[in-house]
Amino acid sequence: MSIKRFVGANSRDAMRQVRETLGDEALILANRRVDDGVEILAMAESATPDRSSTATISPPTVPAFSPPPSGRGAASAFEAMSEKLLEEMRDMRALLSREQVQRDSRREPAGGLREQLQEVLLDAGFGQELAKEVVSALPEELAGPGAVDDRAMSWLQRQLSKRLAGLDDEAAFMERTGIVALIGPTGIGKTTTTAKLAARYVMRHGTRPVALVTTDSFRIGAHEQLRIYSRLLDVPMYALNADQPVTDLLERMQGKSWVIIDTVGMSQRDHRVIEQVAHLRGGASPVRLVLLLNAASQPETLEEVVIRYRQAARAAGGELLDCIITKQDEAGRLAPVLDIIMRHGLRLLFVSHGQRVPEDMSVADRTALIGQALESRVPRGEPASRTMAVETPSRSPNLLGQGRRLATTLQALRQRLAGFEQLEAVWDLLGLPETVQQHRLDAMLSAYPANGQALGMQWSVRSRVKGECWSMPDIALASDGTWLALPLLQHRQVAGHQARLEAALRQLSVNVHLLTGLPDGEACRWLEQQELTWCSQVRGSQRVEHANERQVMSALAPIAESLGDVTCRFRGTPARLALATLPVLLAVRGGKGDSDALAVQAWFGEVRDMESGRALAKRYWVAPARLGQDAMALFLSQLQSDGLPQLTRRAWQRLDPRELGDVRPDVRLLMASGLATVAAHLDLADDESAMDLRAELLGLTGGRRRRRDVALLEALARLFMVRDAIRHLGLGEREKG
Repeated sequence: MSIKRFVGANSRDAMRQVRETLGDEALILANRRVDDGVEILAMAESATPDRSSTATISPPTVPAFSPPPSGRGAASAFEAMSEKLLEEMRDMRALLSREQVQRDSRREPAGGLREQLQEVLLDAGFGQELAKEVVSALPEELAGPGAVDDRAMSWLQRQLSKRLAGLDDEAAFMERTGIVALIGPTGIGKTTTTAKLAARYVMRHGTRPVALVTTDSFRIGAHEQLRIYSRLLDVPMYALNADQPVTDLLERMQGKSWVIIDTVGMSQRDHRVIEQVAHLRGGASPVRLVLLLNAASQPETLEEVVIRYRQAARAAGGELLDCIITKQDEAGRLAPVLDIIMRHGLRLLFVSHGQRVPEDMSVADRTALIGQALESRVPRGEPASRTMAVETPSRSPNLLGQGRRLATTLQALRQRLAGFEQLEAVWDLLGLPETVQQHRLDAMLSAYPANGQALGMQWSVRSRVKGECWSMPDIALASDGTWLALPLLQHRQVAGHQARLEAALRQLSVNVHLLTGLPDGEACRWLEQQELTWCSQVRGSQRVEHANERQVMSALAPIAESLGDVTCRFRGTPARLALATLPVLLAVRGGKGDSDALAVQAWFGEVRDMESGRALAKRYWVAPARLGQDAMALFLSQLQSDGLPQLTRRAWQRLDPRELGDVRPDVRLLMASGLATVAAHLDLADDESAMDLRAELLGLTGGRRRRRDVALLEALARLFMVRDAIRHLGLGEREKG
């Protein structure tokens, strides 16, 4: 037998040596802690005696052993111990094998969590296309073989809710004047819904601005039904033939700011649908089309209704963007109609659930609707037969699904990160002549950040990034301490420490400053006179005075008071920051050569890898003593920005001008630093929204195969490039009014 000894700084390091030398099937004989770290005794699987074994993976560790005796007896004693350990390991491996067989026999038909969540969606009535699209963005923090729990269901509900567009505020809808036409097949509830909408408007604005119009001259009693509602609401009603343009009524409706049209019901297969929509769109006054969808209809019917009516709207030169769900009370499940609304990107305004006017209609509560849909699950048999159960026609499912994911991801980034829309505006400069780029960039940056938008500034090193011809832009801090998505170019800042700080306070109301290197004496005095919040990251060689002696800060670290450690991420790696502090005096010099001592707190930080405990970096700061331990949040923010220059450098190289076309260097730098800032922000954040966004972005690039912040940077670059390509093709997002 050939037994080898491996010593590593930690268990992971020692195991890596074992695998590199003996392969993945090596047998671990023993391990123990030693002065140098961890010692492992191992041997190759092929070197073991030929005895039956039922598994190929050995346990990673066994109980620690005492040092063997020295001399000739050591070899025999150690060999005997090894033989005993081998025997015990074979027994353990056999037991593991039996347990694995038992687990396999008890395993549920569904696979990992991703497959189980897909089954949940299919059982609820959502289609295969949407189900695959949703679960493809499962975060790595949740993915695994576990069962569906509350956290997984909460994630699933968030994913569906963000795909279901709706009214954020009913008042905004009711305040918008104009003509609204309700369209859809026969018997879907258009007349009752017309009355319900009118009643809600009358409750807000009174009867004077409202008018009802019907074009339904085919159905017996249709006019009379709406006329009854108009009398009850005390609003006028007008009749319009189906082939009569809406402009014929405009003169008679002078002074009416809110007009609702109850259209004649037509099958989605009726060729007159296009003519009907064209007559509604034929006037000078814009008509807002709202499609009614019967929640109790079959998914195939709903799909055809949406497709045909949207085609009719486009053929008439209009757009169909809004919808209302009717007859919710008659539907066994909500998932089919919600699935269709999501996939076609419609905005759900209201949900109708009865005949009472106006009580039985409410603004669509997206979270409640998704919750209700997921609660109405009906198992559909064996998984093998499920994949064909809920299929809906789609002309290009992958393309449409990707489009929806791009749109929802961009919208989530806009809502999460202040300055993201300005970063998009910088990307919009691509393809323009350089002179136009400069003019528009100057106009945009002159108003960014807006006064009060930035709480603080993270001032970057005032020198070029190694190997590049540019300096890292400065990062503005929002009121919640997060970074604004679009950084600030250094060369656009005023020169001089104090002048720059004064301009930030005067123009942007910035009162928090994270500095790299000490500012000059005048700037230090000014910061203290203004009682602003500030800290400076300095070198270990920075001299300060302690106990009446001038010493470098690195020499004072051993006598500083330890304050424990905090978790953080350092250059894309989970880490812990151990902090210690010591009161010192800092000599500051004025412009006339005079100097005095400023009482500050010296801070010492050591960053260690979360898993291995290996030291990654040491950092030193000074901050006003008046801040106390509140300064720790500043150090953490500054430390976590440590990787931004290198991320920006990666993005700069990724944004090749040969692919982008003519682009000014300052525009390119803003694009690159903006991508780096957003990627780093998402890597650092630990809330559920950030987790969801990371999963969506990494899903665009097929998952993570590298450091997470770098993978996010690549995903964001791809997101922006696809967005830019769509914009240049004229297929960008249309604003939904």
